[in-house]
Formats: sequence, C-alpha cells, structure tokens
Amino acid sequence: MREIVLDTETTGLDPKSGDRVVEIGAVELLNHIPTGRNLHLYINPERDMPAEAFAVHGLSAEFLAEHPVFADIADQFVEFIEDSRLIIHNASFDMGFLNHELEKLGRATIPYDRALDTLLLARRRNPGGPNNLDALCNRYGIDNSRRDKHGALLDSELLAEVYIELIGGRQAALSLVETETRSSTGIMTVRAVRPAPLPPQITDAEKTAHTAFITRLGVEAIWRKYREIRDE
Repeated sequence: MREIVLDTETTGLDPKSGDRVVEIGAVELLNHIPTGRNLHLYINPERDMPAEAFAVHGLSAEFLAEHPVFADIADQFVEFIEDSRLIIHNASFDMGFLNHELEKLGRATIPYDRALDTLLLARRRNPGGPNNLDALCNRYGIDNSRRDKHGALLDSELLAEVYIELIGGRQAALSLVETETRSSTGIMTVRAVRPAPLPPQITDAEKTAHTAFITRLGVEAIWRKYREIRDE
C-alpha cells in the first residue's frame, strides 16, 4: 500500500482571501515504511509575505521569487502523489490550500476522503492533548531538535514517524510487502514477502552439529530427504 505523508507552508490561513502555498513537502511510504523517495518544492506565491507567516517558516518573498509558480510545479506534484492516500496533520487546512491552487488552474481537485487526518487520529488516541506535531514527537520519543521553524519536508518526515506510532508503533515496519508475479499462462499470483530477510537465528556451530547428527542417522534419514527436496 502506497501512502504519501504531506505538509505545506503558506502565506497565511485563508486561500480565499489571497493566501497561497509557498512550500510542499511529501514523503512516500510503502506498507508504512519510508522508501526514501520524497518531493520538496518551494513555490513563488506572487505576492508579499506577511510577517506572521515569515515568523512561522522563515521563507521570505525575495527567496521565493526565485522559484517557480504553482502552475509550473502542478504536474510534478500531481504525478508524485498519484492516487495514493494522503497522510496530513490537520488535513482540512492543507487540502483546502492545495485544492484552491488546483482549482485556479482549472485542474481536478483532490477528494477530501483521500486524506487521513493524523490530528483527528491523535485526538482519539490522546484525548487529553496537546496533539500538535512537537507534542506528538515528544510523546513518542521522536527527535525534533532540527525543527526550529516549520518546514514542509522536515515536518513530513517527522509526521511519518508519528503516524507509524499512532497506528501501532514501530512494529508496523515488520509488515509484509505484497509482490505480484504473472505466469506464462497469464495467471497472477500475489504473495507476501518481508521487505528485508530476517537474520539467521542459528550459529555456524549449531549448523555443523545438525549436519553431523543427520549424517549419523544414515542414508534413509528423513532429514536427508528433506534437504534433497529443498535443494532441488
């Protein structure tokens, strides 16, 4: 299952009043495991940067003026997220801004039901709060020391770790990956495999002792037949 953990930074709180998206960060998860494939975009909002917003993310209008406008990165953004589920903290905020930008371009918007809101999930898990990203990092022992200001990619990376904790902890990383194979007759088989093989659980000395034991059992030993079948 592919999911995209996503965050944005903006010029303010309300896209309908002229506020714009200025940064997008997105982290790809496959079966709840980060793949290392990320998307990070700075966007020219074609307007000034209010002091209140600058204090939050530190992105100036002068810096952003050197970057592409949303119309120029829209294809890259849409192609990256594909039709995957989006994992967003306070999803209505980011979805509202992204859909406003897409709508301005006459493009299809993103259905709200594609987003899983980790803020709502955190409130169910921790009804006493607080449930902002910093508080959740502290609660789950996630290092957020680099987060002196908001940044879309860093916040997405932190949120990916928080999300794994919210859905059951780091044991989620043990989930199996589904792989598909198709035979010459066109029949597709789906099987689950581990993302990485488990390390050996027996020592070399134990292997040697086991081989010696099988040898003592003679040529008719069932273990010998098992090894012949396995090695075919």
